Amino acid sequence: MSAAGSSPGRTILIAWLVAGTLDILAAVIYYPLTAPVTPVRILQGIASGVIGMRAFSGGPATAVLGLACHYLIALIWTVFFFVVFPRLKVLARNLIVTGLGYGVFVGLVMNLVVVPLSHTPKGPFSLPHLIVAIVILLFTIGLPIAGIVGRYYREARLSA
Repeated sequence: MSAAGSSPGRTILIAWLVAGTLDILAAVIYYPLTAPVTPVRILQGIASGVIGMRAFSGGPATAVLGLACHYLIALIWTVFFFVVFPRLKVLARNLIVTGLGYGVFVGLVMNLVVVPLSHTPKGPFSLPHLIVAIVILLFTIGLPIAGIVGRYYREARLSA
């Protein structure tokens, strides 16, 4: 759909759902391959950022809370990018570089600021874990959001 037929809300909705879904799918596929965790445990881990260790004994309800928190965080990152993108003209020059940069930015903020300030159980810092998390975010958050939002603004500019 072209920007002429799209609205900011629709663009945000699509970018949010695509990025949020790709990211949670990557987590529930990748992490069980590398550690003894289940998708429910992953979602409870996300919920633990809000309610602490109780999340791990809350059953499906805390998994649903974790999924809701995940999508809320994805929405925040999507709206942030949508608002910042037209204000920083350099972002429109190369959407692939912008998306990769945004994935790195999101990964660093989430892993070095948000998670440490949350109630999520803390383990020792792991550079390999941080690198894997950022690589996942490059392809699930950065590139999809930059591509969808960048296309919206490019087409809006061309149709103006």
